[in-house]
Amino acid sequence: MNEQPLLAHLIELRTRLVRALLGLLIVFLGLFHWSGDIYHLLAKPLMDVLPAGSRMIATDVTAPFFVPLKVTMLVAFLISLPHTLYQVWAFVAPALYTHEKRLVLPLVVASVVLFFAGMSFAYFLVFPIVFHFMSSVTPSGVSMMTDIDKYLSFVLGMFIAFGVTFEVPVVVILLTKMGVVSVATLRQGRPYVIVASFVIAAIVTPPDVLSQTMLAVPLWLLYEAGIVMSVFLGKPIKRDDSEAEQA
Repeated sequence: MNEQPLLAHLIELRTRLVRALLGLLIVFLGLFHWSGDIYHLLAKPLMDVLPAGSRMIATDVTAPFFVPLKVTMLVAFLISLPHTLYQVWAFVAPALYTHEKRLVLPLVVASVVLFFAGMSFAYFLVFPIVFHFMSSVTPSGVSMMTDIDKYLSFVLGMFIAFGVTFEVPVVVILLTKMGVVSVATLRQGRPYVIVASFVIAAIVTPPDVLSQTMLAVPLWLLYEAGIVMSVFLGKPIKRDDSEAEQA
């Protein structure tokens, strides 16, 4: 691999960051006009289970403007994420060995797909069930009127929790391919992982058994999927002697 001076690396890094930010800005400006509709789509799982005529509220004066703006920025970030990751890859790839490229690129793509899958799982399956449960246990005489800013914080927290949870297979595969742990060790640690799954779910989800179970069970199953994929992919990678000499 060719060595470059530090200044050249910094200039390249700046160029990649500017391109990534420009991509994000372009997508955000394109979506800005529909900010209200985008927030309505985010709030739909809750609005569908509220009694007829119920509405969400805004307790902060600036919330009706800034909350949809935040949601639009989040959507713009997700849409522009492939472009952002390409800029990161273009900066990092020249410094990687061939076997590292063969490992990193598929894992990056899989990480993005799994994170989106985790967010989709939360939005389409977890939110309707959890919100319906919360609405059904609301005491008589109490109106369930959620603040839009607090709702956004709750949703983002759940998106991150489920998105990170769905990254477990990638983490397991990476650890086994790098030789940090063996498949046998992962199998022996299965009981501890099951317990840890419920502990983590109890920490990062609301204090109800339903949402905790809906996070803990996929976490455990994804761990098992990571073990299966590790067995399928075979032995840990080793650096070739020719690559070591080139280094």
